[in-house]
Amino acid sequence: MIRQLNIRQIVEDREESLSPYAAKSRQSRGRLKYEEPCPVRTNFQRDRDRIIHSKAFRRLKHKTQVFIAPLGDHYVTRLTHTLEVSQIARTISRALNLNEDLTEAIALGHDLGHTPFGHVGEEILNELYRHGFRHNQQSLRVVDLLEKDGQGLNLTWEVRDGIVNHSKTRVDILGPDWGKVNTLEGEICKIADTVAYINHDIGDAIRAGIITENDLPPSTVTALGCSHSQRINTMVCDIIDYSGAARDEISTGSPAIGMSPRILEATNTLCEFLFDRVYNWCSAQEEAERAREVIQLLYQYLNQHEDRLPPEYCFYGDDTERRVVDYIAGMTDQYALRLAEGLSLTGGKTKRREA
Repeated sequence: MIRQLNIRQIVEDREESLSPYAAKSRQSRGRLKYEEPCPVRTNFQRDRDRIIHSKAFRRLKHKTQVFIAPLGDHYVTRLTHTLEVSQIARTISRALNLNEDLTEAIALGHDLGHTPFGHVGEEILNELYRHGFRHNQQSLRVVDLLEKDGQGLNLTWEVRDGIVNHSKTRVDILGPDWGKVNTLEGEICKIADTVAYINHDIGDAIRAGIITENDLPPSTVTALGCSHSQRINTMVCDIIDYSGAARDEISTGSPAIGMSPRILEATNTLCEFLFDRVYNWCSAQEEAERAREVIQLLYQYLNQHEDRLPPEYCFYGDDTERRVVDYIAGMTDQYALRLAEGLSLTGGKTKRREA
């Protein structure tokens, strides 16, 4: 009889050659519910696969990043953003000899709870729901409860920590209010998220005719480069160089993931430019108002007609308002628009569909 090798243990043994600051799958703090280990995949590899096969992950392809329900085929969606974050984060993690599997799992799961209509949708739900709403907390709720008909994905503590702590408000990148993730892999995903959205939002804004390459602040062009690829390459290489202590066997103090002062200043300047010239653009405000009307309509109607919620949402707690928030947050842009239009045309008598 041929002896079956335990592939997982071989991979776990290889992880011992990672940086001493890397999170090792063998040393994971575990899952909410115990499971027998997989003979092939490590804990973090298993989490990555569960996220990719989830319904929430599939819906990301029809959720907006910045432009609401854009007609062009080349605008960034929440799914393509997630894949870009994963690619950038994995590159940094590999270069620093950290755990690439954990990094990938966090990156792929970080936006599972995002609303339709991008951050506009998040702001509106936060105003409407009496307990408040933040997409990072909703992402954790998705993987802990909402997926698999209330069973959740039962992910490891390290992936859950990276997901819930990835978010940041409009603050200086790496500033005092930046927040902290409890693994270096999670910190990498947090900064990779910023690198990704700054650069693809510039591309989308140029594609939409809002700005041109010549409008970018000259100081940022000098520091970061004049093209999409140059900017990302500069930022990523700088992060790797600045964070080099994370790969060392001997380091004074605790290693941190960051940027050099010059590149950090340029990146913050570019971020502020996007807020001033793109996110607050007048047409974007018109789209935001349309999104606001759609979500307000859905929120009010569904709270008054709980029977219109899909049956599975009846098992996600006893609070109608919480179930409505879960349902709306899971919607894609086009589904929310269609449902709201149906309610407007039929006076609230519309067929229920799966979000």
